[in-house]
Amino acid sequence: MECAGKGRGTRCIGPAKRRCARCGAVGYCSVSHQISHWSAHKEECARLEQQMKHADALNAFPFTYCQEATVEICEKRVSRCSFLSKRGIHQVGMWMYECKCQPLGNSFEDLRFHNSWDLPSTLCPCRGPVSPISDHLSGWEDYYRWRLIPFHSPVALLLQWPMLIYYAIQISSARISTIGTSKELRVHYIGPEKELLQLPAFGELQALFPGMQMHIELVGPAVPEHRDGETIKVGGYAQCSETDCDCKSTSSHASKNVNIAYNSTVILQLRRGCYHDIYRNISEESYPHLIVAPNAGIAAYSSWLPTIELIHEMNVPAVFSDYCEEACHLAARCMNTVAGVSVSLPVLRMIHWLMFRCTYPT
Repeated sequence: MECAGKGRGTRCIGPAKRRCARCGAVGYCSVSHQISHWSAHKEECARLEQQMKHADALNAFPFTYCQEATVEICEKRVSRCSFLSKRGIHQVGMWMYECKCQPLGNSFEDLRFHNSWDLPSTLCPCRGPVSPISDHLSGWEDYYRWRLIPFHSPVALLLQWPMLIYYAIQISSARISTIGTSKELRVHYIGPEKELLQLPAFGELQALFPGMQMHIELVGPAVPEHRDGETIKVGGYAQCSETDCDCKSTSSHASKNVNIAYNSTVILQLRRGCYHDIYRNISEESYPHLIVAPNAGIAAYSSWLPTIELIHEMNVPAVFSDYCEEACHLAARCMNTVAGVSVSLPVLRMIHWLMFRCTYPT
């Protein structure tokens, strides 16, 4: 933790071991820096105190590797590399970009399609579900039980992308009039980065929305120029590492024991550019039912401002996610200032981000 009073007059005298006694969210190197920073911190202290009360909930996931994956990595007791190495997936396939060993910048130009979990079949959803999905999955524990995956499986780290879309649709379904009457759902997915290198994970949407055609526009500057406009049809699930598993067969999308029409299709369209610059060209082909922005960082990037204004004008349901409640708070304040948009915050806590939803004045 860095001293919150850094740069305020005198130089820091050491590590920030002295925490604010009230909120515990910020630390200081000395009493003098804590006193000098109070004029700025007093405006946020009570809010950060409430957020810190949620810290245990954010770390309390139903996985046996919970402490290792969240608290221990955050406190640098273990690294993300050792977490992946322990499971034999460090620098492998879709997992290659889950640590900092592989820089993202050069990888986007290649954009290889790694269609494997690189895990045994018992640890990943490489085939269709054996039972119908429940009316509503309330969290990761429900999902793991439904897909018959043991809690020590790390697949949630990659499944966060399709699950973000799933929950966004769930909380916005009242405003998406076509759900239940149409077999097509169009989602504009803004600002993808490393998920561009993990696209097979989106195949799980076939299980989450049986019988539905999902058309997802992935729009952002990280899309390589030579892949702009490319269409990818995800016709199955990402495969496991076992050569004799029936996930290698195109007919294995659904369990042969359950009479369910899992004839879903997931179509991914890659679009390069900022959403507000290219939206009109996209909308002529695919007007969205829903807009999703993962780990947006709205308050940190001014390029979001014209996009927020555009979404406000469109009056389309929009769900954003971010890494912490304070980032969500800053984003909500920014959105309200720019476009008078109110925000439901937070809606759902998941692996390492929070979701919040735009609402519009009537």
